[in-house]
Amino acid sequence: MTRSVTFFIILFLSFSIFAEEIRPKIGLVLSGGGAKGAAHLGVLKVLEANRIPVDYIAGTSIGAYVAGMYALGYTATEIEKIMLNETWSDGYSDTIPRQTLTYRDKQHRDTFNIPINLGYSDEEVQVPNGLLRGQTMSQLLQRSTGLVNQFGHFDELAIPYRAVATDLETSQAVVISNGSIVKAMQASATVPGALQPVSYEGKLLIDGGIANNMPVDVVKALGADIIIAVDIGSALVKKENLTSTIAVLNQLSTMLTNASTDKQKLLLTSDDILIRPDVGEMSTTDFTIMAQAFSLGEQAALEHLVSLQGLSVDKEQFKEYQERKKVLSRGWLDDVERPIVNIVFNNESKVSESLLRETLGLEEGDVVTEEELAKGIAEIYSLDKFERVNAEFIDTEDGRVLTINTAAKSWGPNYFQFGFSWEDDFSLDSAVAFDFAYTMTDLTATGGEWRNELKLGYEKLISTEFYQPLDYDQGFYSRAKASYEINDWEFFDDNSRIFQLNQKQYRGDLGIGYNYVKEGMVEIGFTGEKGKLENALLLEDLKYNSYGGYFKFGFDNLDSINFPTSGNRLTLDVYYRKEDSPTISHIEPSEKSIQIELDWRGALSLGNHAFVGIASLATVDKDAGFSVHVSELGGFLNLSGYHKNALVGPHKVFGAFVYQYDLGRDVLGMTDYPLYLGTSIEAGNVWTYRDSVDLDDLIYSGSLYFGTDTSMGPAALGFGWADDGEKAIFLFIGKSW
Repeated sequence: MTRSVTFFIILFLSFSIFAEEIRPKIGLVLSGGGAKGAAHLGVLKVLEANRIPVDYIAGTSIGAYVAGMYALGYTATEIEKIMLNETWSDGYSDTIPRQTLTYRDKQHRDTFNIPINLGYSDEEVQVPNGLLRGQTMSQLLQRSTGLVNQFGHFDELAIPYRAVATDLETSQAVVISNGSIVKAMQASATVPGALQPVSYEGKLLIDGGIANNMPVDVVKALGADIIIAVDIGSALVKKENLTSTIAVLNQLSTMLTNASTDKQKLLLTSDDILIRPDVGEMSTTDFTIMAQAFSLGEQAALEHLVSLQGLSVDKEQFKEYQERKKVLSRGWLDDVERPIVNIVFNNESKVSESLLRETLGLEEGDVVTEEELAKGIAEIYSLDKFERVNAEFIDTEDGRVLTINTAAKSWGPNYFQFGFSWEDDFSLDSAVAFDFAYTMTDLTATGGEWRNELKLGYEKLISTEFYQPLDYDQGFYSRAKASYEINDWEFFDDNSRIFQLNQKQYRGDLGIGYNYVKEGMVEIGFTGEKGKLENALLLEDLKYNSYGGYFKFGFDNLDSINFPTSGNRLTLDVYYRKEDSPTISHIEPSEKSIQIELDWRGALSLGNHAFVGIASLATVDKDAGFSVHVSELGGFLNLSGYHKNALVGPHKVFGAFVYQYDLGRDVLGMTDYPLYLGTSIEAGNVWTYRDSVDLDDLIYSGSLYFGTDTSMGPAALGFGWADDGEKAIFLFIGKSW
């Protein structure tokens, strides 16, 4: 804030104070109550309509949010527009959207689809101290408040303001009176166990409703002569509804908050006004009730209209009051339009500052918008290295100082990951897979990782990999991987298994790559294999080995691997090998082979309608003999009329067009997850020998299915058929690609 502006504000306030008649100071107290907090807006609307000024304001939980917005200078109508148009349910999910992850992290997410945060350090298993990190809620609050600076004291606001939280260590109430208003709001509304506590002045803070859900005492201490208190607490439920653990826990929580509210009610005098909207039976977590709660708040305030009108001021006084608020708020809102003069990284992680700066995408001299800052913070958070990322501003005479706070995951630096999938067509054995990974991170200055994976089920694998970024920006990298895997090659006729080969193989890769964009990479390297094929009918094992080089290219910005609605995924793998073919009794002399695998999947959507294209090609150019490098067809959207991986061969052609309609959101009103009704047209085949490849042999297939994408991964139930008479009912949960 410049000195001239400060002088003008002081001068304006001085004249206003002298001009104002002496009147009692009014304090507004807003209690906690989750989604019912919209009732506070109804009360504010009535206060403004009846020219009732608010001189002090404090709140707890959602009350701290509404109070903070009003203290910043927003009118009830402006808060209503912001609050009722915000997607509050998004604040209770910290899942990073797939399309924003790095290419490498996308591949890991697709395989390890169980969203459990579990780590290991200090010789013990670590878990977060909340189910959610609070990242999305922090961004939601920042969108609401705008890019305002940190305040030396909340008395500087248009209305002196306090937020109330609870000290997790002592259970005592903590009154927050300075700093980041976003942090104050979030600390006051941090549901214990669900959201991670907020660190504030050495304390761990959680929802203030436990210690003081309606802070009458706080506003009285500020100097209020008359209190208007709004209680939106929940009512206790009857015993017949206490039939589950969740219900009992909710009842205990209600008891605690109601006890703190009742204690505060004893501080009210006959001059004070207690407004109790009829929202006690409403849900605290169902944000679809906000419009109804708003109306109930307005109705409850009107029931106290006679008492409230006794606090009204004349039109001229109320106009001066509103103008004074506007002048004060302009003091910091105008600063939002000033350029950044410095970007400071308060980096409590091992990620390099250069990578953070590059990912943020902002520079000194920029005038930052809310959208640009939100995008930059989201990009940093999507590196998936942090527990929480947020921004704070300090305004100086020269311009704005932007501080980016990054906190490393508290349950690291070593992490467990888990994956599960199950696919069944009600005719043969189910295809079940369990995946486990243990990754040690930050082993080197540039972020080296040692990753170990175990796969059990219809495919078996154990592998170890060291991934070493070669620069602090993690653009270039090297990778060394060794693995042992067991696969079953199943050969089918009329969707019935007639023959099976068991493949056991050791493999090693050594490569160097470049992440040319966040969503893509290129890699070259050396590869070697040694293995054998077994079957009870064979006299002896078919042994083979190979060595050579490879080239990999990948790009992936799909929003979902199974039910995408936007983006593209393209991978190209090329292998050049000297290959010893598997034969009985001996190994043929080495011969050269080139293997090419190309896969593409792309999607676009129009409203609730999505259109998906799929194409894949594989071939092995080899002089003679049998190749162990094969591709498969069969299963969901992969010749849907066939059992999973029913067709096996080194040469493959496949294409599909998929249409999916989001029935859940468009018709059923589902908001948490989509429910797709989909259909596909597919064509493809595999061939054992290159000379036998003939597009006239293509098998045409199709499917009709219901599917959904959840935090646990995709799930689908459907029916597939092929033009040669093959049919299959498929059900899968988890990954199917």
